[in-house]
Amino acid sequence: MGRTIRRVVTGHDENGVSTVIMDGPAACILQRPNRPGVTLTNLWQVDQAPAVMERHDDPVVGPLILHPPRNGSVFRIVQFDPEDPGQLASLDGRAAFAEMGAGASVVEGARHPFMHRTDSVDYAVILTGEIYMLMDADEFLLKAGDTVVQQGTNHAWSNRGTEPCQIAFILVDALKP
Repeated sequence: MGRTIRRVVTGHDENGVSTVIMDGPAACILQRPNRPGVTLTNLWQVDQAPAVMERHDDPVVGPLILHPPRNGSVFRIVQFDPEDPGQLASLDGRAAFAEMGAGASVVEGARHPFMHRTDSVDYAVILTGEIYMLMDADEFLLKAGDTVVQQGTNHAWSNRGTEPCQIAFILVDALKP
């Protein structure tokens, strides 16, 4: 079960004074049996660049979709609990990603059932714990404080440790070369 994430959003009141307009637990959360031990929490998203400021409505209501909006971006935190290799071998990556509107993003026959690729540039910061980032042929151990710029490459995340790992992601829509 993922940790509750507090979301604080700033804006201006009717007199133009800066203030907090939203403060509470983020409510756009996805947990699913097809990907046990993973919790996605969307914090904010925009559907154009440059972004429109001064939103007072919540742009992350509705179903959680993996990809950012076309010409937009999404800010989320994902918690990866330690993996159970026996359970992992029986999971269907395509079905799990289909629940997020991204079944076609899964790499068939890859060495990890959740190997995928998105048409986005993703900025990631490892907040807590450690995790392996699996690429097509290599893997890299990342620890709290490490950062990643993911440029639309095949990848998967594997928590082989004993503690949950939280990663902050900002996904920006991108064009294929």
